[in-house]
Amino acid sequence: MTTTPRLAFTAAVLLFAAYAHAAPAVADDAGPSAPPGTAPSAAAPVRVDPTDPDLKLPEGATLAGAKVLDIKSVVEDQSGDERREDTNADVTFALQAEVLFGKDSAELGGAAKARVSVIVEEIRKQHATRVRVFGFTDDLGSAAHGDVLSRKRADAVQAVLDQDLDDPGVTFDVRGYGEQYPIADNSTEAGRKKNRRVEVSFPRTGP
Repeated sequence: MTTTPRLAFTAAVLLFAAYAHAAPAVADDAGPSAPPGTAPSAAAPVRVDPTDPDLKLPEGATLAGAKVLDIKSVVEDQSGDERREDTNADVTFALQAEVLFGKDSAELGGAAKARVSVIVEEIRKQHATRVRVFGFTDDLGSAAHGDVLSRKRADAVQAVLDQDLDDPGVTFDVRGYGEQYPIADNSTEAGRKKNRRVEVSFPRTGP
């Protein structure tokens, strides 16, 4: 029984990505656009030796510029009430509005504050000095009301984070986006529930 050398497989993968004229890849599960200021900043690209004979480029072909692909890991609890998303550059927690607030309310109860406080430990672990807190709603009701409610909810979450962190070196970017930037279909209640959320994100600096 013969086996294909692992190096050849690696070369084939690099070759596939190497052509400068290749079309850009499109993810099968492409999500909606992200709020401004949240685009990841990938680490330095891995150096590739264009003279490596294992690449075996066709005559006349050249390597495109090296690029680091952002690796994303998403963990959602069974109920869907909380989601954590990790990329090369950032950590994002998304909490469903129902587990934090009453209907059409921006008041946090004791249990809700405890949920928010858990995020504080991760902020400290990453030594983050800038934290974004963004509020979102579904598309029911007026857009103006959604903008105000989402901002009030983001403010409430930020206040708990600020109190628990007790660190003047941490700055917050707090915004209410209302029904903008949905992550699910607003035509169903299950989708609207996902869209009613507060997201807390910060740069990743540790493992």
